[in-house]
Amino acid sequence: MNNKLQAMEVFVQVVDAGSFTRAAETLQMPKATVSTLVQSLEASLSAKLLHRTTRLVTVTTDGAAYYERCVRILSDVRDAEESLSRTRLSPSGRLRVDVPTGLASEILIPALPAFFERYPDIMMELGSTDRPVDLIEEGVDCAIRGGELGDDRLIARRVGIINFLTAASPAYLERYGVPQHPLDLERHRCVNYFSAKTGKTYDWDFRRGEERIDIPMRGVIALNDSNAYVQAALAGLGVIQMTDYLVTQHVAAGRMVQLLPDWTSEPLPVHIVYPQNRHLSAKVRVFVEWVSDLFANHPYMHLRAVPRPQAVPALIEATA
Repeated sequence: MNNKLQAMEVFVQVVDAGSFTRAAETLQMPKATVSTLVQSLEASLSAKLLHRTTRLVTVTTDGAAYYERCVRILSDVRDAEESLSRTRLSPSGRLRVDVPTGLASEILIPALPAFFERYPDIMMELGSTDRPVDLIEEGVDCAIRGGELGDDRLIARRVGIINFLTAASPAYLERYGVPQHPLDLERHRCVNYFSAKTGKTYDWDFRRGEERIDIPMRGVIALNDSNAYVQAALAGLGVIQMTDYLVTQHVAAGRMVQLLPDWTSEPLPVHIVYPQNRHLSAKVRVFVEWVSDLFANHPYMHLRAVPRPQAVPALIEATA
């Protein structure tokens, strides 16, 4: 029975990943073992569960129906095991998480010692880039994302909100002057941010009362990493709009100057997401709850946002 359950779990992972290779990497077992387990499962059922090509693995009609049953069975088995063990109180195992760079460096990582003190048996693999990540194909358990979500394969829990500041270095402002209105920025050098997913450079938007201004900014450099984006401003390359938790410390220290403080843009919602067809294990569950509590008590992340100057919502994008 244990071999059958293992084969079912391997089959589910192959379907989720769409690849024997990616499933083997996620499960940390040889690709040949993954293939053998799926073949033995098909033999025991006398049914073909997967269509295999050199580039893609897709599920058959029988396989799709069996997949749904496997997901439910494996979920029930895990629930039964957790109810009779200390797993719910002390979850363990590898947890794969993906977080945008700036949020990881400034908010999540500094708080992680408290997480590991509470859950010492969890080993985390933390991906920290601003590039799009496919949770299912890359075997990621959960991710923190900003912006609107467009992937219906994911379950999303809103956990926070981000505001933005417009700023530049004192050296830049001494050379180019201080903008008094968003339209003044058309004559300035601005640091742009482009999507790692589409390559598109994002426009900037400003609001003041009923006024709204959308401006495509010109600049000598565009980046797709939030930490590098802030460093570009510190180097005097131009005006930026960036998350307040990355900029405020530099403003307070005099390394940057906040600009256009009476103009704002829409705040950016932040979600923690995970695949809807993947069992929410104890380790994922406690991480989701921990992140929710962390953001709820963080001055820059909590949902009751205080209006502040903000930036383009897509600076931390929802990756599909």
